Amino acid sequence: MAKLAFAYLLLKEHPYGREMLKQLISQDFIPSIIISEDSPIADEEREKFLARIEGNPIADTIVEQMSGLDIPHVEVSIHNSEQVMPHLRELELDLIVFGGTRIIRGEILDHPKDGVINSHPGLLPECRGSASPAWSVYHDIPIGSSTHFCDNGIDTGELLMRREVPVKRGMTYEDLCYETLVLAGVLMKEALMAYEAGEWNAMRRPQGETEHPTFRNAPDEVLEVVYQKLAEQTYAHYCD
Repeated sequence: MAKLAFAYLLLKEHPYGREMLKQLISQDFIPSIIISEDSPIADEEREKFLARIEGNPIADTIVEQMSGLDIPHVEVSIHNSEQVMPHLRELELDLIVFGGTRIIRGEILDHPKDGVINSHPGLLPECRGSASPAWSVYHDIPIGSSTHFCDNGIDTGELLMRREVPVKRGMTYEDLCYETLVLAGVLMKEALMAYEAGEWNAMRRPQGETEHPTFRNAPDEVLEVVYQKLAEQTYAHYCD
């Protein structure tokens, strides 16, 4: 069987994308091409996530992980069809994998044979959008990660996998952000393993409805409640 052909898109050196690539390479899933977005948004998101996981280990850089591997790596100023598609049109791709990007729509989503997939650091459909661990604690939603197909909505495509993070007393907000980041990479690796095993048709399913809105970045007043609930251990979904 031919090896899975996929493109890997991420914001430049984002810790989320670095961890996911580490997980993929560990299972010999080697991208046909890596396309990084080098932009002020990429810089802002990278620094934001580094702060969110402060005190936890960070995977090697993309450049370090590519060492010794024959992977084309290009940088664009934004992940849109105009800048990305010239690098993809001549590639016969099974999939595109998002490893931490801004919202991407348009022709890119229609290019690969079997779709575009993303891992989200929150449980879908309950926790769509940004800062999922924060909003999960704030609204007492179980914490976890999900792997899903990408459509023109925000975290609304069909589900492949979702799994909860066991939240133990004493875990900090930074710990929860790190655990969902790692789990997102693990789920993507497992999703690609399931793809190669021909299991996707049995796995994919609609997300269903949720009572919660699509979340935006958590403001300071929300984070204050999150830190307080974790310090006082009043979050509703501890496993111990």
